Amino acid sequence: MTFVISKLYNVITGIKFSLNDSLYSRDPQNTELGQRILKHSINLIDEIGLEDFTFKKLALEIESTEASMYRYFENKHQLLLFLTSWYWQWVQYLISIHTLNIDDPERRLKIIIKSIINATSENALNEYINESLLHRIIINESSKAYHTHAVDEENKHGIFSSYKELAETIARAILAINPSFPYPHSLASNMLEMAKNQVHFAQHLPRLTDIKVPKGDLSELETMMEFFVMKLVKD
Repeated sequence: MTFVISKLYNVITGIKFSLNDSLYSRDPQNTELGQRILKHSINLIDEIGLEDFTFKKLALEIESTEASMYRYFENKHQLLLFLTSWYWQWVQYLISIHTLNIDDPERRLKIIIKSIINATSENALNEYINESLLHRIIINESSKAYHTHAVDEENKHGIFSSYKELAETIARAILAINPSFPYPHSLASNMLEMAKNQVHFAQHLPRLTDIKVPKGDLSELETMMEFFVMKLVKD
């Protein structure tokens, strides 16, 4: 995985991730139009949902042509795959920054939990990526990226490498606390799913969870995840 930090006059202006080239026809991070496509697609998907989102609507939003959208992405499913992959690499990046020089394994895992949950509150100074809106898309739409009939074929092309690498990072942190823990990858993937599903439940299906997220306050989610994870890993 590659992290590329672009600088202008020694001021960080954005973070570009090197993503699998199967996620796009042309990397939208490299052009002004591509960045506008990312920015406004995030806004529009958050506003109307993936089902009602179309490239025609996006083209009207950015005053471009529908054909221009297809020069970057084959379809909206590929666009969703790109956005989710970008987000998981963003979380991975935050973990790498926040756990730098942290040797205590329990503290490291707790920081990882915090990073997973609070990725939305960070700011990469990317004008074309709104992490808060993208986080809402992850909560509401990301399962549609891999709950498809094409998942096996897409997996062969490394489409889900960002998600799997992030789970691997978490699994290693779990084993650093308890090397004999039998299910590190299962717990890691469940942590990532819990972080988004519990927010969705709290906002829309509250009888399926015991937490509340008033005005996007995720502190109770962090407390709950830390309770479950540390108890499982240490017992």
